Amino acid sequence: MRTNIMHEGATELTYEIREIVEVARKVESYGMDITWENIGDPIIKGERIPQWIKEIISETIMDDESYIYCPTKGLLETREFLAEENNKKNGAQITSEDIIFFNGLGDAITKIYGLLRKESRIIGPSPAYPTHSSAEGLHAKCHPLMYLTDENNNWYPDLDDLRNKVKYNPAVSGILIINPGNPTSAVYPKKILDEIVDIANEYDLFILCDEIYHHLVYNGKKHTYLSEVIDDVCGISLKGISKEFPWPGARCGWIEIYNVDKDEVFKKYIEGICKFKMIEVCSTTLPQKVIPKVMGDQRFYKYLDERKKHYEWASNIAYKKLKPIEGLIVNKTYGAFYMGVAFDSNKLNGNQRLKIENKDLKKYIDVVSNGKPEDMKFIYYLLASSGICMVPMSSFNSPLYGFRSTLLEKDRDKLKWTYETLAEKIQEYLGS
Repeated sequence: MRTNIMHEGATELTYEIREIVEVARKVESYGMDITWENIGDPIIKGERIPQWIKEIISETIMDDESYIYCPTKGLLETREFLAEENNKKNGAQITSEDIIFFNGLGDAITKIYGLLRKESRIIGPSPAYPTHSSAEGLHAKCHPLMYLTDENNNWYPDLDDLRNKVKYNPAVSGILIINPGNPTSAVYPKKILDEIVDIANEYDLFILCDEIYHHLVYNGKKHTYLSEVIDDVCGISLKGISKEFPWPGARCGWIEIYNVDKDEVFKKYIEGICKFKMIEVCSTTLPQKVIPKVMGDQRFYKYLDERKKHYEWASNIAYKKLKPIEGLIVNKTYGAFYMGVAFDSNKLNGNQRLKIENKDLKKYIDVVSNGKPEDMKFIYYLLASSGICMVPMSSFNSPLYGFRSTLLEKDRDKLKWTYETLAEKIQEYLGS
């Protein structure tokens, strides 16, 4: 090319959740059955949408109004419904004008980071969902700025680390919270959220809070919403239907904006996001029309309770199988549907392997794992020796080595097999 057309931040774009599929497909071509534990898609793992939700969607499709362009911010009646749901919590109050719809939260995240002034940074947790860290890296044209979470304490944020990084990095303009966590499935207590809000207030920052899993909390925990603790700090909450209907293929998410009138700069920033969305005209109309009908149905929360019971059961099976293994750091799961596990770094030596029966497959894995991070090597050898496909913790912008699996498998015998096999392979790997 006559000029270099590549964006300076493009090298920061990573999404191992999907990239691992290429290796898994190659392993599959050698005759290995793959157990897909790499992506949080409940439908792929056997969950079925209730008939009553399908009927609502079917009836809505028959309405010609579901085929139109909707307003740029989204359907008014749906935004009014969601604003009312938020306001029931008696925290920060919003109106329909404080809600903007996007084609999935990936779309929202791209615009939130993309509309920041180039010198401004959003500091996020480590480990973190890679869509956030990649968007920050692309925007900043450098490695994302992260604060640590404590793998020995339920993956809670290291607030001293956060405060110091905010204090000594004047470019930080916002703090990202992912609650419930992905990949950690941590659920933060109110006290921690209050302290993060205090830091934001002290340094005049806004808070970006990804709450996509807010309805999926279990094992005795309760979700505290950003709107309940935000006070007068400017903030954005991200929500959607991908995980809770679940309807990931709908690509339907929204942001709720708190205290937009408290700061003129923040207000102009939000106006910019809205104008950016206006260029696309609007987000998909059909799923927006469905939201009040499904979420307003008395069967919805009973349905969520049934799903949470399964995740609680699955999380406790996974915890029981993995916790006793020497060399692993395992926390109980309280939200979302993942199990984020770290290796004790002292137990990894760089030379560990798993036995692979197929000689040609072994050669392939030896080649593709060469030079990779320690946890990526484990993931590749696990894949080739058992067919279990997971994601390495290092791909979530973490200095830790480990892995993320899911709790989605609906076949209980298959889920037990997965974690029993995983436990056996970990012990074999660490002992090799």
